[in-house]
Amino acid sequence: MEFLELVKDVKSHNKNWDCVIPVSGGKDSTWQTLKALEYGLKPLCITWKTPGRTELGQRNLQNLINLGVDHFDVSISPKIERELTKQAFLRIGIPALPMHMALFSIPTRIAISLNIPLILWGENSAFEYGGTDEDANSFTLTKDWLTRYGVNGGTVIEDWISKKLSKKDLFLYTYPDDAEITEAGIKAVFLGYFFDWSPREAYKVAASKGFKAADKPVVGSFNFADVDEAFIMTVHHWLKWYKFGITRDWDNLSLDIRANKISREKAIKILKEKGEDIPLKEIQSFCNYIQISTSDFFDAAEKFRNPDIWVFDPSLNHFKIRNFLIDDFDWRNK
Repeated sequence: MEFLELVKDVKSHNKNWDCVIPVSGGKDSTWQTLKALEYGLKPLCITWKTPGRTELGQRNLQNLINLGVDHFDVSISPKIERELTKQAFLRIGIPALPMHMALFSIPTRIAISLNIPLILWGENSAFEYGGTDEDANSFTLTKDWLTRYGVNGGTVIEDWISKKLSKKDLFLYTYPDDAEITEAGIKAVFLGYFFDWSPREAYKVAASKGFKAADKPVVGSFNFADVDEAFIMTVHHWLKWYKFGITRDWDNLSLDIRANKISREKAIKILKEKGEDIPLKEIQSFCNYIQISTSDFFDAAEKFRNPDIWVFDPSLNHFKIRNFLIDDFDWRNK
């Protein structure tokens, strides 16, 4: 098996840790950690600490650590993170940009600094959710892959340097060049290349080792996903409604349809019943975090409403999506 050969090679380096695993404490990173331990690897788990960590998220993270791993919990200056989150939302409508930049760069920089030969990422989103054949079939994470699939709007950290955010301020968000990673002798691979990737199976495995789901979905349709963060990811997913005409429910239900867990007809019924679901509580928390009013928030969000799919209907005094999947959708449902 290809993964066994990788494990054998890594362990031959005889380092203090065999691999770095980026973790949040969620179902996926719990599954990743369990898989590493199953194959006899000694991991160093690394977490970027979200400013909106939930109590359940903290408990699940501690449960992961209690599996028997060393762990770093890394916080970035709240002033820097708040400003970058605000700018990312206002400029390109991606409030989770700092999150994604940090969770990719911090584990990689630590692996380089501590001379750890392997980084175990989770799924390759280019394979699981759509990308070029070359990217989908790759088992390594590169800076080029990250630019396209790292949820950063095609930007690199240098694009965010300003009077308020210096290059030094943004260092922990700065992903190393491929040459630096290669020179350090580090392999950064997707576990999803070696093993089948399934959200429900990952949850099943994680739950058997103490991971807890939420009482109800935080965002979307899965109560076992996105449970470690209180507001940034909810707002991030909601903005896809303006940009692409889909929501986190569409993501989750589409996965279940492909896995034969639900019929397409039932999924559509669920979407109809939810209507235009606006997460006002989480939007307010996000506004409090980046220190803007909700009025300014919705004004900014309106800039990202995609005119190729949305049209204003005077009879409704509301926007609606052209040729929408659901004929009698309630566009004014709150």
